[in-house]
Amino acid sequence: MKLGVFTPLFANLSLDDMLEKVSAAGLDAVEIGTGGNPGNDHCPTDDLLKSEDARKAYLKKFEEKGIMISAFSCHSNPISPDQTEAKEADDILRKTIKLAALMNVPVVNTFSGTAGDSDDAKAPNWPVIPWPTVYSDIKEWQWKTKLIPYWKEIGKLAEENKIKIGIELHGGFLCHTPYTILKLREETSDAIGVNLDPSHLWWQGIDPVGAIKILGKAGAIHHFHAKDTYLDQDNINMYGLTDMQPYGEVQTRAWTFRSVGCGHSISVWSDIISALRTYGYDYVVSIEHEDPLMSIDEGLGRAVTNLQSILIRETPVDMWWA
Repeated sequence: MKLGVFTPLFANLSLDDMLEKVSAAGLDAVEIGTGGNPGNDHCPTDDLLKSEDARKAYLKKFEEKGIMISAFSCHSNPISPDQTEAKEADDILRKTIKLAALMNVPVVNTFSGTAGDSDDAKAPNWPVIPWPTVYSDIKEWQWKTKLIPYWKEIGKLAEENKIKIGIELHGGFLCHTPYTILKLREETSDAIGVNLDPSHLWWQGIDPVGAIKILGKAGAIHHFHAKDTYLDQDNINMYGLTDMQPYGEVQTRAWTFRSVGCGHSISVWSDIISALRTYGYDYVVSIEHEDPLMSIDEGLGRAVTNLQSILIRETPVDMWWA
C-alpha cells in the first residue's frame, strides 16, 4: 500500500508548492481534483486534454518528487434535476475519464448523483424510508429512469478507456451503502466501484471492516479515503444520525468528521487496513482532511503519523511457520 492525500486542502498553494508540501510530509501519492466540488486548482484539465507536451511537463513535476497520482476526482451530481448542474457534472466526468486514460491514472472518483422526484423537479430528492409509499415510488423512478441509464453509458465509456470509477458512498446521493453501489454495479458495469470512505459509513451505522469484506469480495474497491468520524451519543440522542446542523456546530452535532485516529482508535484503523489487504485492496490510502478542530497542517500531520504506523507496505512472505 501507499499513503497519499486528496489535495483540495492545499487549494491556496501552487502546484509546485503543493508537491513540495506533500513530499515533505513523506507521502507517496496525491488525488487531484479536475473540477466539480473539489475544484481544479492543481489540474488545468482543458489545457492538459489539448496538449501532449503539457501532459508530459505536468507529469514530470510529479516524477521529480517521486509522487504518483492515485486518482482524478470530480465529485458532483451528473443526474441533478438542475440541467445546468447536470451538464457541467457530466462534462467534467467525461473529460476526466479521457484525461485519466491519457495520463495513465487508473481511477476517477465521483458521486453517483441524486435525481429529483420527477422530470419537472427543481431540486434533488433523497428518499431514505419506504413509507409513505410515495418515497418508494420516487426511488424506483430515480433508479430506472435516471441513475441506471446514466451509469450504463458512463460505465461503457470507462471500460473503453480502461478506467475504474470510484463512487464515494456519501449521504445525500443514491449510492451511499454497499448494497446500493453493488446494485448499480450489477445493473451497469464492473468498471463501477467505490472510493471507500469509512467516515460516511460510521454515521450510517455501517462497520467499515464489514463493508470492506462485502465490497472486497466483489472486487469493487477501486480507491480508499482515510477520514474519521466522531459519534457523540448524547447529541445522537437529541438529533439522530440524520443531523441537519451545519458541520461547524461541533458541540451539538451528532457526528463530526475527524482526522484519522481522532474518532476511532488506531486499533480500529489497523483492523481497517488489515481488512483492505485481506480482501484484495493494495493500492493508495488517500487522506482526506475535513477536521473542524484542527488546522490543515496539524490534521494532516496527525493522519500521516497514525497511518504510517499501521500501513501495510510490503508483500507478505511465504508462511515458513506453517
